[in-house]
Amino acid sequence: MPGASGGSRAAGLASFAALIADETRASCLLALLDGRAWTAGELARHAGVAPSTLSEHLSRLVAGGLLAQERQGRHRYVRLAGPRVAQLVEDLVTQVPGGAVVRPRTLRESSAGSAMARGRTCYNHLAGRLGIVLTDALTARGLLRQDTGFALTDAGMEWFGARGITLVRSGRRPLARGCLDWTERRPHLAGVAGAALCRYALGSGWCVRIGSERAVRVTPAGERNLRELLGIDAVALG
Repeated sequence: MPGASGGSRAAGLASFAALIADETRASCLLALLDGRAWTAGELARHAGVAPSTLSEHLSRLVAGGLLAQERQGRHRYVRLAGPRVAQLVEDLVTQVPGGAVVRPRTLRESSAGSAMARGRTCYNHLAGRLGIVLTDALTARGLLRQDTGFALTDAGMEWFGARGITLVRSGRRPLARGCLDWTERRPHLAGVAGAALCRYALGSGWCVRIGSERAVRVTPAGERNLRELLGIDAVALG
């Protein structure tokens, strides 16, 4: 019976959507886009709810397949279940009316929002103005193609190899894909290559995390290397 099948899918979709349709759970998902594992206590403080309340929300997200968890001693750590979940959350944010822009209530919130717009991690790759500038520079130098979807060129593969940036594909995860940036409204580099470049940028000290959010900033060493390797002017990162 097609109607019964369609009704079952509709019920499943509605149930799945309900997992995100809660401000506390949505806040947790956005925080976990930094790609790291958070303790339940850290997320409770971030969301501004009691630990017991947050625990119930986390249990629902884990049961729904959006989060993965592990325990170490007394602590319960959770992280996004994988890149596909991160992509889903980011894609949903771009659909928020007004581009998910919320008027800051304090100077601190305004500063944090500006830092996130300049550069941040989007689960496991770089986003914000930094992510767009990097993507544009790779494209301008013929290392990345965007005309028929995101794809590294042969020169791009060589560029990554010359830096010692290992590109290891697992499963069906694409080597390169575009991820719509919710602050810049343009796609930045994601996929295996985007994740590898982010790890390299953080590991080599080109970028460092700042604050408790996903924001990152480019260091003087990073500015020097980005200028020498990709012709990126520091002014473009500001």
